Amino acid sequence: MSEKPWLRRPSALARQALVLYAALIVYGSWYPFSGWRSLGLAPFAYLFDPMPQYLTAFDVVTNVLGYMPFGALVVLAVYPRWRGPLAVALAFVLGGLLSGVMEAVQTYLPTRVASNLDLAANALGALLGAAIMSPATGALLDRGLLRRLRLLWFERDRAALACLVAAWPFATMYPAPRLFGLGNWPRALWLRFDSTMQDALLAWTPPGWHVGAWPALAAAWLPDDMWEAVITTLNLFAALALASLPVRRHAPRVRLLLVFLVTTLCVKVGATFLQSQSGLAFDWATPGALAGLVCGTAAALFALPLRRGARAALASVALVVALVFVNLLPVNPYFDAVLADWRQGRYLHFNGLAHWLAWIWPYAALVWLAFAVEQAWLKRRMKHV
Repeated sequence: MSEKPWLRRPSALARQALVLYAALIVYGSWYPFSGWRSLGLAPFAYLFDPMPQYLTAFDVVTNVLGYMPFGALVVLAVYPRWRGPLAVALAFVLGGLLSGVMEAVQTYLPTRVASNLDLAANALGALLGAAIMSPATGALLDRGLLRRLRLLWFERDRAALACLVAAWPFATMYPAPRLFGLGNWPRALWLRFDSTMQDALLAWTPPGWHVGAWPALAAAWLPDDMWEAVITTLNLFAALALASLPVRRHAPRVRLLLVFLVTTLCVKVGATFLQSQSGLAFDWATPGALAGLVCGTAAALFALPLRRGARAALASVALVVALVFVNLLPVNPYFDAVLADWRQGRYLHFNGLAHWLAWIWPYAALVWLAFAVEQAWLKRRMKHV
């Protein structure tokens, strides 16, 4: 029996994930976006260069693996208009074009080298990812077990929230003074100002609001381990509360949240192991952090019976309070040793991407929550019109 055309549905989540992943490829290929210069070479001259003399299997495998998700997402994103070999061919072409442009622009970056071998490995990765995903596309998006579970357990039209929640484990990879202490870019920006600029900004605020007096005052309230427990609890609760919003009440919500937490910790352990010079994978597991993990998980599970609106409101409050503490509390003195142990020069684009995710994730979550509040208010207003 042939598949009915009306059963084939496009996936908004796949398309949004494809755009996001393509943006990550651009970021990783051009980071750190500085030192642009011209050596008098044509941007596509690298296509005719001889093969590099020094090759490592790690570099080739990394390039192949880096573009495999891109190829798989292309196949998912163009379904059902393009299917089978046509979708695989399109993914291969788009992967080659994207990689070709990335390599061409690297001609003008002093820290990057345009390579025809990288282009070939990237295109091969897109082809492999598409070929692996193509046979499973219909089962995944239309009639398979995964689609049935997704429709049974999760609300529809939550693609943006799903992408936001999926990014949180990766936002926690980069070292922070306190576990899950994300969003400290205002503090970093403030410290970049010279004293004259700081004094000029403080002159516009009441004396009681001056930032310089707050860190010492806040630090005196609790010992540092307790502050780490508080910050970890608030951020973990907010992330788990957001992750619970698209989950239906009859779904195994507790197990899904625990899987999400375990996945986050595995990503954190793996990133720390890869980037730590000493090979320590659990240097972030301080007594305060462990206490925060227990308290944040317990708080999220206790909040599950609440309505979605209440959980969203509590997540917003937790994020705002955590951001205040993260940006005002003094940095743990042991954090300098942890940061020095992190290999900043290894996987430079990986470090930059992880750092930016850690900076912007809480603010992106607050923007989504504000948008959700606006949508709910508009729906209520329309009912009363």
